[in-house]
Amino acid sequence: METIRRTYLKSLAHRGIIQGVTISTLSSPSQAKDLCHYFGGVRYGLAPAERWRRAQPLPASFTYGSGEAPGQCDGGAGLCPQPGFLNISPENPDAWNEDCFQCNVWTPIGEAPEGGWPVFVFIHGGWLQFGSPNSFNVAALIGEADFDCVVVMPAYRVNLFGFLYSAELEEDAATVGETVGNHGFWDQRLALEWTKENIQLFGGNPDLITIHDLRIFRRRQLPCIWSNSPAVQPKQPTETQTQFNQLLTALDIPLTLPHSEKLTRLRSTPAKTLLDKARTIQLHQFRPTTDTSFISPSLFTTLDNGAFARSLLARNIRIIIGECRDERFLYSTWFPPTDNTLSALRTRLVADYPEHIVDAVIPIYYPDGCLPTNCKNWDQDAWGRIYADMQVHQMQRGLVYALTENEAGVDASALLFRYRIEWRAKCVEKTLPVEWGVTHSSDYPIWFFGNGGLLEEEEKRVVREGLVGPLERFACGEKEFGWGVSGTKGVRTLRGDGSVKIVEDADWEEGVRVWKGLRDADERLV
Repeated sequence: METIRRTYLKSLAHRGIIQGVTISTLSSPSQAKDLCHYFGGVRYGLAPAERWRRAQPLPASFTYGSGEAPGQCDGGAGLCPQPGFLNISPENPDAWNEDCFQCNVWTPIGEAPEGGWPVFVFIHGGWLQFGSPNSFNVAALIGEADFDCVVVMPAYRVNLFGFLYSAELEEDAATVGETVGNHGFWDQRLALEWTKENIQLFGGNPDLITIHDLRIFRRRQLPCIWSNSPAVQPKQPTETQTQFNQLLTALDIPLTLPHSEKLTRLRSTPAKTLLDKARTIQLHQFRPTTDTSFISPSLFTTLDNGAFARSLLARNIRIIIGECRDERFLYSTWFPPTDNTLSALRTRLVADYPEHIVDAVIPIYYPDGCLPTNCKNWDQDAWGRIYADMQVHQMQRGLVYALTENEAGVDASALLFRYRIEWRAKCVEKTLPVEWGVTHSSDYPIWFFGNGGLLEEEEKRVVREGLVGPLERFACGEKEFGWGVSGTKGVRTLRGDGSVKIVEDADWEEGVRVWKGLRDADERLV
């Protein structure tokens, strides 16, 4: 979609003046149509003095700029150092900025309604290892599809910058009265708190927020879980300590050094060196840790005993959750096993999940230790399938099961709305091979009405009627928003021919079987 940008100034009351842009499209050779206003790189927090410390809220006196010197918000958010991935996120050290505590904000044209526009907060994916809000474009969603919401997309720390954990860091954090670990999640929380407190300044309604995530809920917030779901209780500090020690060894930092010296050396190491060495260790995926502060040790217990479902019902929170048909193809390319063996596949899974979980899931999928008949090899096909199941397919079914079939008999099925996508737009071909089908992330042009790409007129109809129209009504808080189904096994399916059909989930029983196997493994560990 060809667009033009022109300068747009906005007063944020006590926060001062910022300079963004108005994005327009040429609806005819002589006439431009305004789509939305855009403000890129709006700061939501202050960077900590050192790596692996908590970012801080903006003080009450903070201002973005003045009439004489407006805050420049016409670019993008800071890019946390990260590994490149295909052509989705090219590795570019020149663009990296560890001070990435900014968000991109998109607003409709015109005056906000009484109370403000609904707010949609999108927290980008990337396995918590890479990603940026700068890869997304909702101009057409707001301006052409009439998605009359304020959209907020925060950046946050990823990979080892956001999810490194160790006793050394724990001791260091205690000296300043902070918790340690899961810094990327704390960044997300800070961005959500900033949104709640400041979004009225952009015309948004702080009491009607839809979140693309499942970590922080407040009353009337409406989460959408697009292609990911909580899988297992995150690793314990003893397991992430092993990862920390592996990183030190790769960097030639002696494990016998005092804690403070280890951190001094780590903090002085260039970002690229850290990332290059992190690729070489066995536990090369930096995931959340059960730290008892952000992530409770009883996280999955609250799912099993109905406490989580009960809290959703009490807050009237509704969830959209679903999958793409061919998730596995993109998953198969992310740090695949180093050899075409079951042993190498197991080693790769341990980089992401607790070892006792891996040893529970392997027999579920490969009871005889042999390559399944539907898989071509261990290091790509089998890997992609099991990783996609652990991240998306079976775990989202397990989550729905836990919310509706829990020990307390709390039925949250009326608050769950499932989907499955079997259709993809032609513009996806620019980033993902046709033979990958409807794989992970191929749905972004659906949710974001092209995501900066060009949808054909028929594709626009399919997208509007299939998902975007109901999503807008969901974000507006409408009780009946046209999903057509609720509950556990019914799935709103956007089929390959562009039609919508409500179907019964054929993989439900298998998803529940895998979920129960992982829950049993956690119980045996306790």
